[in-house]
Amino acid sequence: MTSPVAPPLFDGKDFVRALSTAPGVYRMLAADDSVLYVGKAGALKNRVSSYFNATPKSARIMAMLSQVARMEVTVTRTEAEALILENQLIKSLKPRYNVLLRDDKSYPYVLMTSEPWPRIAMHRGPRAVPGRYFGPYPSVLAVRETMNLMHKLFRLRSCEDSVFRNRSRPCLQHQIGRCSAPCVGLVQARDYADSVRRATLLLDGRSDELTDELGRTMQAASDRLDFEEAARLRDLVASIRTLQARQYVDGRAADLDVLACAMHGAQACVLLLAFRDGRNLGTRSFFPKTNGSDNAEEVLAAFVSQYYGEQMPPREIVLDRDIPDRELIEQALSSAGDRRVQIRCNVRGERAGYVDLARRNAAIALAGEQTSNAAQHARADDLRKLLGLEEIAARIECFDISHTMGEATVASCVVFDAQGPVRGQYRRYNISGIEPGDDYAAMHQALHRRFRRAVEEAALRDGTEGMASGQGGDASADAVLPDAVPTEAAPAGKRARGEPLGVLPDVLLIDGGAGQVAQARAVLDELGINAVVLVGVAKGPARRPGDEELLLPDGRSVRPGADSPALQLVQQVRDEAHRFAITGHRGRRQKVRNSSRLEDIPGIGPRRRANLLRHFGGLGGLKAAGVEEISRVEGVNAALAERIYATLHGLDSPARDVPNTGSRSEG
Repeated sequence: MTSPVAPPLFDGKDFVRALSTAPGVYRMLAADDSVLYVGKAGALKNRVSSYFNATPKSARIMAMLSQVARMEVTVTRTEAEALILENQLIKSLKPRYNVLLRDDKSYPYVLMTSEPWPRIAMHRGPRAVPGRYFGPYPSVLAVRETMNLMHKLFRLRSCEDSVFRNRSRPCLQHQIGRCSAPCVGLVQARDYADSVRRATLLLDGRSDELTDELGRTMQAASDRLDFEEAARLRDLVASIRTLQARQYVDGRAADLDVLACAMHGAQACVLLLAFRDGRNLGTRSFFPKTNGSDNAEEVLAAFVSQYYGEQMPPREIVLDRDIPDRELIEQALSSAGDRRVQIRCNVRGERAGYVDLARRNAAIALAGEQTSNAAQHARADDLRKLLGLEEIAARIECFDISHTMGEATVASCVVFDAQGPVRGQYRRYNISGIEPGDDYAAMHQALHRRFRRAVEEAALRDGTEGMASGQGGDASADAVLPDAVPTEAAPAGKRARGEPLGVLPDVLLIDGGAGQVAQARAVLDELGINAVVLVGVAKGPARRPGDEELLLPDGRSVRPGADSPALQLVQQVRDEAHRFAITGHRGRRQKVRNSSRLEDIPGIGPRRRANLLRHFGGLGGLKAAGVEEISRVEGVNAALAERIYATLHGLDSPARDVPNTGSRSEG
C-alpha cells in the first residue's frame, strides 16, 4: 500500500512572475481550499512578492505562508475599489488570518415607516420594513432617548399596525400627550404629515433648519391672530432647543466619531465615541478577532474599513493613532458616501480630549473583557474535569421548551463557545403536531429537526447516504460536519447568516430530568451520532439555584453545589436557553392574540373591519351581537353577517336560523 503523496509546496516566486502591477485583491488558500488571508494591493506584483522575499517576517505570517497551497487574484480599476472588494470578501469568507470585526448584535436604528400614518420605532436586523432608517446608534439607550424626544415633541404613533387598525378609542399614550391618536381620527392627515416631516428633519441632524421653519410658522400664526397655535409652536421651539444639549467642537455642532484601540497581547478593544448634530450618543466597545495579530494600527485600520463599509460614516473620524492606508480609506469612504469624509489623527484641543477619553474607556473595557474571559475559561475547565473531557468544550448547546398550558410551544437552542454566548447561532423551533403540553414529544421534535440537518449536511459533503438514513453511526460520529444556514427559526424570527448548523456540539445540555434526556438519547441513537456528550440539568427538590442535579453520560447523577464553577457555567447556559425560549413563546402567543379573528374571514377588508369594530365598540361587542344586528352595519349583507357570526362562535356552518338575541345561548 503506497503512502499518500504530500501536496507540493506553493512556489510564490514563480506565481509572482505572472502578476501585473495593476491594483487588485489577492487571496491565499490552503490545500483544502479554505481561505487563509485576503489582502488588497495598489500594485499586485509588488505586494505579493513581498511575502516571498528574504525580508524577516513575524511568526504569524510565517505560519500562514507555510499553509498556502495556491493563490488567486482579482484585478480592479483603482486601489479604492480593491479596498471595497477586500472588505466584502473578508466579511463573506472570514479568512483565518485576517482581523475580523465581530459583533453579536445588529446595530440599532430608528425606523420611520412609509405608510399613510407612519409610525416611529426602534429597529434591529434586516431592513425589510419599508421606510427611513436613521442611525446606526451606538446603544439601545441612545435610541430610546431619541424616540422619547420624538414622542414628546411630535406625538407620533409607535403602535403596531394590528393595534392601530383596530382601535376604537385613544390609548394611554394619547392621554399623557405622547401620541396625537391618528387611529381614531383625532388629528388631520396634513397635520400628522407635517409632524412626520419635522421629526425627519430632527433625525437627519437638521435641527437649525427645523427651528427656523417653526419660527416662521409661529410668526405667521401670530400675524393671523391664531395665538393658540403660535404659543404651541413657541413651546415646541423652546423644547427642541432645551432638550438638544449640544456639544461644539471649534465652534461647530459636533458630527464626528472618535476611535481608540487598546491591546493586550493578541486581544483588542476598539472603542467608538459618537457625536451627531451636537448630541453625544455615547460609547460602544468592540472586540475584533485579531487571529494572532498584535499590531494595534493593523487592527484599527481593519476596523475602520470594515465598520464603515456597512455604516454611513460621519464627516469626520478621529483616531488615536495613524493607520496604514489612511488616505486610501478616506478616499473610498468619501466616494461611497458621496460626501467628503476626513480621517484624522494627532489632533489638538477639544478633539484631543475626546481621544484621551476614548483611550481610557477602551483600556477599561479591555480589562473588564479579559477578567470576564478568565472567569469563563476557569468555569469551562472545571466542566471539562467534571465530564472527563480531554479538552475544554469548544461548542456547548442547550435546549429548553416553553409553553403556557400547551399553547404556542417553542423550543430554544442556545450556543456557547469558549468565550461565552454566540447569539448569532441561536435558534428557535415552533413545535406543532404534538399533544398540547407533551414536553417529551416537543423535545424529541426539536432535537430531531436540529440534528437531522447536521447529519444531512454531512451526507451531502461525504456522499454517504447511510448517514442521512440513520445507518453507519461511526461515520456520522467522527465526520467533520460543514457549515450550513438553517431553515429553522432564528432569533427574533430572522435567519442568521452563516450559522454552522452542520457542526455537532461537544456538549449537549438538556433542561430537564431523565425523561427529556431519554428523548435526546433516542434522537442521537436514531441518527447515529455518538460523539456528543449528553448532560441533563434537573432542578433539585427545593428548586433553588445551586441544587441542580446533573445527569451524566455514564449514568451517574451528581450535585456539584452552588460553589462549583462547572455548575455556574451550566446554570448560565441553561438560564440563557430558558430566557430565549420564554421570549419566543411570548412573542408567538402574543402574535396570535393580537391578530383579529376578523382578518381570517373572506370578504372582510380594513374598511369593513373598522366599521364593525366602531359600530360595536370592539370585538367583545361584536361577538355579543346577533346575525341581524351585524347585518345592519354599513357594507355587511346577510350572508357575510352569518359568516362573521359563525367564525366568532366556532360554528362549522353559517348560522341561518340563529335568532337575534344579542348573545348565543348554550342551552
